[in-house]
Amino acid sequence: MRTLYRLFGLALGGLLVAGQAVNAQSTDSDDESYHTITTFGITTNTNSGIIGGFSYRRSKLLAGKLMGMPQYRYLSIEIVNVKHPKEIQSSLNSVGSRYIDGKENYLFVLRPQYGREVKLFQRSSDEGIAVSGIIAAGPSLGIIKPYYLEVSYGNSSRTVPASQVNGFATATGETVTGAGGFFQGLDQSKLTVGLNVKAALNFELSAFRANTTGVEIGFLAEMFPNKIVIIPNRSPNGNREDGNRSFFTSAYLTLFFGSKK
Repeated sequence: MRTLYRLFGLALGGLLVAGQAVNAQSTDSDDESYHTITTFGITTNTNSGIIGGFSYRRSKLLAGKLMGMPQYRYLSIEIVNVKHPKEIQSSLNSVGSRYIDGKENYLFVLRPQYGREVKLFQRSSDEGIAVSGIIAAGPSLGIIKPYYLEVSYGNSSRTVPASQVNGFATATGETVTGAGGFFQGLDQSKLTVGLNVKAALNFELSAFRANTTGVEIGFLAEMFPNKIVIIPNRSPNGNREDGNRSFFTSAYLTLFFGSKK
């Protein structure tokens, strides 16, 4: 986890230095002639896998400036998969199937966010890097979906919630043969509502005026009213919520593309 945070920090520092260099070379920009920026993105973070989720952003230029810098109204929505730090893919050598040992629930979070985006460094007409600072917050809609496993006994097999499996077998002697379908248990999902806040830097790398591509790098904090059990503590003397969290922090990176008008 510390290594991931260091990598995010190094990437952030490198891009910021590049943005300062571009700004020092030229302050002429056509960016303010565009009033709306719309982008779609793929995001990863320190609480997810390589692809953590997807995002949509819309920024609109405001009339007033903040300390002489253009500012935008920032609206975004993203959906991400939040993982437990102990999630490890296990393999069943006999059949080659994979599953996550001990996992009981998925946690998906839908995050609508509202905030401000301030243009820190402009870029020349079609070259260089533009850098913006972002502060945003909003509600977090947590979707807690049961994780399903495929179990079998003899020639029969079925899928059951992972909560019915103790170790590698069910109470009736069926053994785990792999993970169940991704959408199984969707109708049994539970909802929880929390809050999130993020701070980020946005680096626009596009080479064409009306199009935009780039990367957003930042940190996010999120809180829910209760601990969310993703991998329960199965110790006989412990609470099954032990090792799970209600407060999450993460560094994230989003690769985005879109248009300006």
